[in-house]
Amino acid sequence: MRLDVPANRCFVCGPGNASGLNIRFRLENDVCRAEWQSSEAYMGYEGVTHGGIQFCLLDDVMANLLYLRGFTCVTAKADVRFRNPLGIGERVQLYGRLINRRGPLAIIEGQIRLATDDTLVAESTGHFMVKGRFQPEQHDHSD
Repeated sequence: MRLDVPANRCFVCGPGNASGLNIRFRLENDVCRAEWQSSEAYMGYEGVTHGGIQFCLLDDVMANLLYLRGFTCVTAKADVRFRNPLGIGERVQLYGRLINRRGPLAIIEGQIRLATDDTLVAESTGHFMVKGRFQPEQHDHSD
């Protein structure tokens, strides 16, 4: 099971989804990271990126923290807090960090920060149920 195969049609990270965000996640030490830039296709209110798109980013950066370590999981629940608007055209950094792991339950924190000045745009705490383990092949999705 690999994240970067064309059969992966995930809206956020799937290279097999032409309409998706095509984000490439990677692990740096104990943090899942990625970059993304908003565009008019993801607008909510005029000039602002839709909150649902922002939550998609948070959900995937948290889930990929586990996936890139060889675990499949599903989101059990997540809380999101929007701190600052994300303007159209702005570039962001995504971060996912493990807070706690107890048996099949993992609690992970996700953040969206502006790439220009590190302003916190949105944050989430997610509870993920680990469904299984697999042998990771190659998880660094950078070129």
